Amino acid sequence: MGAEPWLPLRGVRVVDFSMFVPGPFATAIFADLGAEVIKVEPPRGDPGRSYVPVQFNTENRNKRSLALDLKSSPSQDVVEKLVKKADIVIEGFRPGVAKRLGIDYEKFNTYNPKIIYCSISGYGQTGPWRERPGHDVNYVAAAGGLAFPGQWLRPPARSSYPVADMGGGAFAAIAVLAALHEGKSAYLDLSLFEAAFFMAAMRHSLDANVDPRAHLFPVNDVFETADGKRLTLGILEEHFWQNLVGIVPELADERFATDQKRRMNGDALSARLAGVMRSRSAEDWIRLLEENDVPFDLCLKPGEAAQLEHLQQRQAVERAHPIRSAETRRALAGDPGRAWLQRCGDRRYGEGWTSRSRLSRSAFARPLRSSARASATTTGSSATAKGASRRTSTRRSRATAGSASPCPKPTAVRGWASPRRR
Repeated sequence: MGAEPWLPLRGVRVVDFSMFVPGPFATAIFADLGAEVIKVEPPRGDPGRSYVPVQFNTENRNKRSLALDLKSSPSQDVVEKLVKKADIVIEGFRPGVAKRLGIDYEKFNTYNPKIIYCSISGYGQTGPWRERPGHDVNYVAAAGGLAFPGQWLRPPARSSYPVADMGGGAFAAIAVLAALHEGKSAYLDLSLFEAAFFMAAMRHSLDANVDPRAHLFPVNDVFETADGKRLTLGILEEHFWQNLVGIVPELADERFATDQKRRMNGDALSARLAGVMRSRSAEDWIRLLEENDVPFDLCLKPGEAAQLEHLQQRQAVERAHPIRSAETRRALAGDPGRAWLQRCGDRRYGEGWTSRSRLSRSAFARPLRSSARASATTTGSSATAKGASRRTSTRRSRATAGSASPCPKPTAVRGWASPRRR
């Protein structure tokens, strides 16, 4: 429990002008890995504070807050001092807004020629949709992410968490870290729409006539138990199927004898499985499935998952006392732009949300050293970054109006464009 945390970004300073989910999610990754993140908010605070307060608190842990009116001249002096000592800047305004506020890459590059600057927007800094309004559900829909079902007998449905916002934030973090590794100033253009598009295309291909169930397996699904709980089966390999048949003899049907047959007769198999799973309580199924080596898991809330012995032994969740106002002011006393100290930690701006940590360093692979605390791992992150971010110069174009998006299948993927030197 007392092992030294893995903080490879210690000494890196990030100035975060973004709001809502994508940018704060990206900078939460930086903060969890040891970077110093200063969140710059408007005087009334990030609107995300009131829209989804729970997510606001978790995404803005390990950060320090600064309330500035970017439209006022005195604020520009504070911003200049911050940027001169920063390594990374994140902003999440619509294209053109950052320039009007005087916080654009070109201006910051004159303050700090080594600055890495990432713009996160719905549809990117260029193209006919650049100024189009939208939110996560629009990006996912237009990208093809709602064209296909997630379960065998159910229609397409939206995820409980914002796929494009959080996926795009993660891609932004990967792109920024790649630029930091390169050691040169960079202007990164992150489109949340393209982040969702990349994931949809990777999952479903670019074939306009792809089988809408090609990614589904009737025995890899969610089922309800007799006591109303929901339990997942994760059966892909043949030996797991045989293990299940050993528990449920009525599944030993010639129509389900092979994976191909199980998919050909998926409607019948899914309906039979639904009936079988409703015949026992979740507790009974857990005992049987564990004893017979069948992949399963209950559908839990995050708060329930946090109590699991597995996560606790891996120290995937940790809590600490929040940094109070006076502590925050003392910690910031040597920093530039001391005008913001009057607001730091003010209760109306969320006193205590800068705790180190509320949910900390739980999503990152770390070196498996005897002195390092273990934590959950991720896979494939560097590969998934490719569809999401590119360097760009800003070009103006007119946008189509409206934020309603159809649900097309993906037809093309742009990939990660080559870096454009500035």
